[in-house]
Amino acid sequence: MSQLLQSFDPSNGELLGTVDRATAEQVQQAVTRAKAAAPLWSELGTSRRVQLIEAAWAAAEPELPRLAELLAREMGKDIRRATGEVSGTVYGGPYIAQAVHRALQPSTIGRTTIEYKPFGTVALISPWNYPLAMANNLLIPALVAGNTVVWKPSEETPLIAQAFFELVAPKLPEHVLQILHGDGEQGRTLVESEVNMVAFTGSQAVGKEIMQRAAADLKRLVMELGGNDPMIVMADADLAAAARFAVASSFENAGQMCTSTERIYVDEAVAAEFNRLVVDYARRYRVGPWDRENVNIGPLVNQKQHGKVVAHIRDAVAKGANLLLGSIDQQPPYIQPTVLTGMEPTMLIELEETFGPLVCVSSYRDIEEAVTRANDSSYGLGAVVFGGTAAPMVADRLEAGMVGINQGVGGEGDSPWVGAKQSGLGFHGSAEGHKQFAQVRVVNS
Repeated sequence: MSQLLQSFDPSNGELLGTVDRATAEQVQQAVTRAKAAAPLWSELGTSRRVQLIEAAWAAAEPELPRLAELLAREMGKDIRRATGEVSGTVYGGPYIAQAVHRALQPSTIGRTTIEYKPFGTVALISPWNYPLAMANNLLIPALVAGNTVVWKPSEETPLIAQAFFELVAPKLPEHVLQILHGDGEQGRTLVESEVNMVAFTGSQAVGKEIMQRAAADLKRLVMELGGNDPMIVMADADLAAAARFAVASSFENAGQMCTSTERIYVDEAVAAEFNRLVVDYARRYRVGPWDRENVNIGPLVNQKQHGKVVAHIRDAVAKGANLLLGSIDQQPPYIQPTVLTGMEPTMLIELEETFGPLVCVSSYRDIEEAVTRANDSSYGLGAVVFGGTAAPMVADRLEAGMVGINQGVGGEGDSPWVGAKQSGLGFHGSAEGHKQFAQVRVVNS
């Protein structure tokens, strides 16, 4: 295997650059250095660690345009979304750091003090679809809690991770934050090393493998493992608002988002009008490379992902689904805006996470059918209900960590980002989420 990891522009196949692929020995050496740096980092205290993190993240501010363009080219999202992600990472870092600092302050119960101490060294394995934002949400709590971090970004987006690392890491004490590159081989070596915790965002399959490999040492885990989010549209819903949301959520980031709406169940009494509105909104979307004006759907990240989405479309059509927009013959790297109706439980688009710009609709006769199908999944990250006064009662029955009523999922401010069922283990965000990056210690005096 080559010792160089190549990164390509998914819109045209252009080689953007290379990074060194870590050997097993280099992974172990990085962990050894991180563990040696951990005591001094821990001794600084949360206030000082926050100050250093704020200064480190500020060092990236002058490079925002360069980082945004690199992210757009490497991952494929348009420049507006890439700029939003980079800005949110850089300016949101200090906000998260302060929230973690508050969450980890000691508390007392009589003569008992509850403290929060670092675990030691955290392995951070981050995804390609939001290569900086998702890493940031795990990296900041781990560092503020006093842990050192060895970061392995996705092999699909190594350049943007490396560029960000080179800006912030020199502002931190030596070896507190390290980066290494590779694919599943390097990830497995890192998980099996002497790290104390693994923070991971990615697929269910990889999450299960991480659990197995971490079990020998009972390593702490925080994992977000994707979704196959359902949406229920009731007969008394604002259909225009529901259709706008359905399209926007399904197409965001070319559908490559863990909380994309992937399965829509609409009351048969309003299904025809809902579908008409969906097609009307979907026709307004344009595909293309990151630097083209008015583009809001970029390329899929690679040909493998493109092939999976096309396979799901063809499977659905072969099993009786109707294509209201799009086709079964879509050439890489793009998937044109696609609307499918007649989704059935045997179709891959209902059973699996598709991760592409598809709006997939099925009609239902009664709300029991809709709730049953919405819950019939191993995933449970997010779910959405559009409807009138009964919508909150339907939402309460959905098996998801995050539920939106007449809006998307994800709470305001420092809310938890949490999945139910097999969409996650532990969670991040909120005081309780931040505390999962620290060892609770009870001291009686």
